[in-house]
Amino acid sequence: MASNPAAVLSSLLKNTSIDDHEEILKAANAVLRSSKNYPEALHTRVVALLKLDRFDDALRALDDGGDKLAEQCILEKAYALYKTGQLEEAEKLAQRGGKRGLLHVAAQVAYRAEKFEDAAKIYKELSAQSAPIEGEENDLRINSSAVDAQVGVAGEDLEAFETSYNAACGCIARGDLAAGNVLLKRARDLCEALDELSDEEKRSEVLPIMVQQAYVFTKLGKLAEAEALERMINIADVPEPPTRVIAQNNSLAASTKNDNPFMTQRLFDSVPTLTHGEKHFEHQASILRRNRYTIDLQSLKYSGVAYSTASIIAKSPAPTISPFVNTLSVLNAAAHAKCEPEKAGLKQILPLLEKRPNDVGLILVIIQLYILTNNPGPAISLLESFFKRLEESTSPADQDVRFAPGLVALVVSLYRLSGRKNPIKVELGKAASYWRRKSKPSVSLFRAAGESLLSSSNPADLSAAGEIFSSLRAQDPNDRIAIAGFVASYATTDIAKVAPDLEKLTPVSRLISGVDAAALEKAGIPSLPTPPSEIASKKRQAESNEKEKEKPAKQRKIRKSKMPKDFEEGKKMDPERWLPLRDRSTYRPKGKKGKKKANDLTQGGVVKEEGESLELAGGGAVKVEKAPGGVGGKSKNKKKGKK
Repeated sequence: MASNPAAVLSSLLKNTSIDDHEEILKAANAVLRSSKNYPEALHTRVVALLKLDRFDDALRALDDGGDKLAEQCILEKAYALYKTGQLEEAEKLAQRGGKRGLLHVAAQVAYRAEKFEDAAKIYKELSAQSAPIEGEENDLRINSSAVDAQVGVAGEDLEAFETSYNAACGCIARGDLAAGNVLLKRARDLCEALDELSDEEKRSEVLPIMVQQAYVFTKLGKLAEAEALERMINIADVPEPPTRVIAQNNSLAASTKNDNPFMTQRLFDSVPTLTHGEKHFEHQASILRRNRYTIDLQSLKYSGVAYSTASIIAKSPAPTISPFVNTLSVLNAAAHAKCEPEKAGLKQILPLLEKRPNDVGLILVIIQLYILTNNPGPAISLLESFFKRLEESTSPADQDVRFAPGLVALVVSLYRLSGRKNPIKVELGKAASYWRRKSKPSVSLFRAAGESLLSSSNPADLSAAGEIFSSLRAQDPNDRIAIAGFVASYATTDIAKVAPDLEKLTPVSRLISGVDAAALEKAGIPSLPTPPSEIASKKRQAESNEKEKEKPAKQRKIRKSKMPKDFEEGKKMDPERWLPLRDRSTYRPKGKKGKKKANDLTQGGVVKEEGESLELAGGGAVKVEKAPGGVGGKSKNKKKGKK
């Protein structure tokens, strides 16, 4: 009689001290060979596979076990789906709730899907409840600080190196690199001071911190410190594959020694391929992909980059302000131009605009090339026509692109470069009016619009400026720029309205305390700078004149009928060949009659006749002495002779 499978499994697990999950898996499989559908053995096999990080095998085991096992192992299946990157299916299972473990999985799924606010809510709910699992409180604190770092909330508990590291990442994400550097150093010191970790464990925990430190030093311009850290980091020893990929990328990006692009490409591809559960965040993955395309361009793989980027661009909506898509457009343009600069590249890129007229990245590249060739006029026309197309659209997404702060700042800069002031005020006013209807307007755009309107003497413009600065004060009551702008907007029209805010402004005496009036008077009145457009025009005219001087004189093509019979190609022709023979410098008359005739010729010589004398005077006058008598010079007293 066969023994009870439950007794066999219990005996295997209780009567032995098994702490190896491989042995547990073997025990479960031994039971399943005699009883395929025994629930406890199926469940034990799934858990063992999860402990061994064999997540795909665990999912197959769950599918083989049927609906009953799947209903029993909701937590295990949700976790396996999360680890294999199937986030949508994992989220559906985790939302069933009922178990504390499912809330943990739901929080991790939300974090992995970059839904950081949802993750923060779940961790807050878990922290409010009791923590029956040993060690859960520490995990909650670390994971919560990681979420807080992503949403921009600084963690309070910095006694553990994990929380200090997460807080540092939050500072780096917000652009506060100095604070992030201090927290990274603190996290590293705390980790190295732990007694419960072995030297090998400390090394594995410190390496990711060092990778982040090297990145911060590079961004801060402290290249010597960054290179010193890079020499201490053995990329192959970094435990987590995603961190290893980032470390290799940052090392190549910061290095100035790899001049061979093919060697750079080989090093870039030497990192391991990531599994589904080891994917980077979207902003990290986009940077890595752009760097790969950049290396391909340096390796002269133009057609491959052009084809690959074009397929991604075609699947993306246009227009868009997505940094990833627009950067791909820049790389696509570089591939089509084969990285040729200025005019040569512009000639290759302009035809692409006919196919993709609403490609923001492509438009920005063309504008940049126009500016590099000192030609801002076509750049402004291109951007204005793009704006006009967007204004005619009824799509709200197109309107967001039309008034995107970056594009508004670009057109304002182009207008300023060309010395056009009125369009600046109009453009900023339209943008501010649009964003005032939105929940999160751009502070920098509002400030620029308000300052531009303040330069006008029109009461309507001043009132509009006052409304803009009022909106800024509603967001931040202590914004000193907004307070000053608000006072300036109504100072000439409604002084009573701004009287309570006057004391909040910096006193004039403090503002002018460092001004030396005598030195200013001695320096004189500064001359106005020449507008950039006029400088560019003069430069182009000078270059054109220089080119005209350098051009060789165009030679007339002589017909064959006019060529002399003895003409030879390359032989210099006689410049006097068109003169009569007797007028040439080489002409020598022959015989006495010829010489006498040559002496009597008037061309170039002196004429002597009887009764007359010619002399070239210094003043250019010619005096002619005529014989007495009539016009013909005949004498009245001359006797008639024979005819």
